[in-house]
Amino acid sequence: MLVRDWMTVNVIALGVNSSVLDAAEILREKNIRQFPVIDSAGCLVGIVSDRDIRDAMPSKFIPGDAVVESGGGLYTLTAGDIMTLDPVSVPSDAAMTEVADILVKHKVGGLPVVDRGRLEGIITQLDVLRFLCASAGSARGGAQFGIRMDGPEGALADILCDLRAKGIVFTSVFTAVDPTRCGSRNAYVSIADLGDKSVEDVVELLQSKYTLLFYVAEGVTVDLV
Repeated sequence: MLVRDWMTVNVIALGVNSSVLDAAEILREKNIRQFPVIDSAGCLVGIVSDRDIRDAMPSKFIPGDAVVESGGGLYTLTAGDIMTLDPVSVPSDAAMTEVADILVKHKVGGLPVVDRGRLEGIITQLDVLRFLCASAGSARGGAQFGIRMDGPEGALADILCDLRAKGIVFTSVFTAVDPTRCGSRNAYVSIADLGDKSVEDVVELLQSKYTLLFYVAEGVTVDLV
């Protein structure tokens, strides 16, 4: 899945000369965590985070740190003064998995989406979580099974064929490196329809041929290894 399918469009952006006070007011009203900063041509030139704005605000607890109403100081501070230049961005055709990796590596809450220099949207941690929930089929509920894939490369195909043969319909399948066993991978299968089988029937089926690590049914996780 691609960024363009999950990004937020119609982004609230700041101009280089936008007032930091105005940005702070929008921050409070809209609960926004970052503002892309664009030039007059709509090209991304920087980003301002909620922390940047908080750091720019005077503290009411420190004498002499109040805003002077005669102009100057905070009243003349602009987005261009506090923005981070050349922020990390992604194109709209980037994979969502790539976005998740960048967010983790750079420890940021969102990334501007830029095509040919122009700001097209923003993709945030919340968007990545929405993508993950949709991909995992969690909104549909149903049982989930964690299975160790030891043996030949075709183990995943065998697992899915065995489930299909029993009339069991699955919504999503993830595979990942087993964090406790070097060189091993696990499959995580979400079930949409058990057909005429019970969860216990599926557990018995999988355990007869594979190493079933755990299953989740009706919100309860049962560890088997």
